[in-house]
Formats: sequence, structure tokens, C-alpha cells
Amino acid sequence: MIASVRGTVAAVAPDGAVVEVGGVGLAVSCSPGTLARLRVGETARLATSLVVREDSLTLYGFADDDERALFELLQTANGVGPKLAQTMLAVHPPRELRRAIATSDLAALVTVPGIGRKGAERIVVELRDRIGAIDGDDAGVPTGEGVVAVAPWRDQLAHALAGLGFSAKEAGDAIEVVAADLGDEGAAPDVPTLLRRSIQLLGRTR
Repeated sequence: MIASVRGTVAAVAPDGAVVEVGGVGLAVSCSPGTLARLRVGETARLATSLVVREDSLTLYGFADDDERALFELLQTANGVGPKLAQTMLAVHPPRELRRAIATSDLAALVTVPGIGRKGAERIVVELRDRIGAIDGDDAGVPTGEGVVAVAPWRDQLAHALAGLGFSAKEAGDAIEVVAADLGDEGAAPDVPTLLRRSIQLLGRTR
């Protein structure tokens, strides 16, 4: 298993990044919140999880080891594959996701695109006793080397939402709503938080 990669960010796309390690460019599939903090040309460390299929090898990247561990745990639930697990982490940070599962907060879980009420109930039943501690503050994402924003937050949100399959119009509508909620345009917005809010809005309108 490739537990982590550390190297220069060679490229960032809506659905992943290329990290050059020892002269080899590794394609890493990342959640939009993680991608929003990567800067091309800077050094970054990503916790990773390698998903092996008969016809593919996919390396998933995360801001920290805790997020990776939760990603892997989520996939032990029936019906949850790597793509859905990644989407769950895009909508909810690890602490909130653990809390939702541990407290049977189905309303929070069904805000994730692709999860209905029955699916949420199944995830709770299968994982609530294994989800781990929900105390402490792990909602934020560490800002280590290379983990910084690279573009205006509106552009980051638009690219991230496009990478999750939303149309340009859907993304634009959601961005306008979260922009109105911001109020103070002079403040530096927290892009992952805005992204989760956008996905929640779009999940309710589909």
C-alpha cells in the first residue's frame, strides 16, 4: 500500500492532481477541498489510499491520515465504494461525518449526493460502533507545505463542482448563494467549507 506521497505538485485538475515523486508523476484523485489547497510548483504531502480493481489502479489523496482512515472505513459499509466515500468527505469534514454516523443523523447523511434514506440507515447500522471518537476538533485541514489556495475562491468552487459532475449553471447558482452568505467580501473565505455548503445546496435541488 502507498500510504503517502510527498513531492512537487506538477498539475491540478478538477478531479485530481499530479505529484512528482523521484521523477515520476503520480496521478492522485483528491476531494475538491484538498485540491483547492494545492499549488502547482510547490511541495505537498498527501496521505493516500490505493484502490485496486481488475482493470485499474487508483490512488486517492487526502489532506491528512485521519481523513484517509475514515475513507477506508466508509468503504467497509455495504454499497459504499471509493467514489461515494470521497463524495461523503467532500460534503462533510471527518469530525462531522463521524458525528452524523455515531448519532444516527440521517438528515446529514442524505445531503450527500448518491445517499438515500435507506443507504444512510445502512451506513449507520454498519459503522456507528466502529466510527471512533467524535470529540476534539479535526474539522480543519492542516496547512502544511504546498497546501494553500491557488486561485480566486469562486474559480476554485466552479472547478471543484464541475469535477463532481455538476453543470456550469448549477455551480454558478450555488456559488451565488454561498457568496451572499459570506457578506464580507474582504475576508478570506474557507474554500472547503464553501464547497461543502455548495454540494449540500445542490444535493437538495436534484
